[in-house]
Amino acid sequence: MKAKELRNIPATDLQSKQSESVKELFNLKFQLHTGRLENTSKLKTVRKDIARIKTILAESSSEGVSK
Repeated sequence: MKAKELRNIPATDLQSKQSESVKELFNLKFQLHTGRLENTSKLKTVRKDIARIKTILAESSSEGVSK
């Protein structure tokens, strides 16, 4: 998901999306170690999505402090 799209989502929805992504990352890692994961690039994509969400949440929290 693109950062521009994520900025339009409310913070509470972003937090739930973050927790879903963390669960998905855990499942993908589990599949990788058991040898059932076919598309290993999905790991990188999910990790980057989590990082984007965390960055946008941090930006929105810092904007609230500076106002």
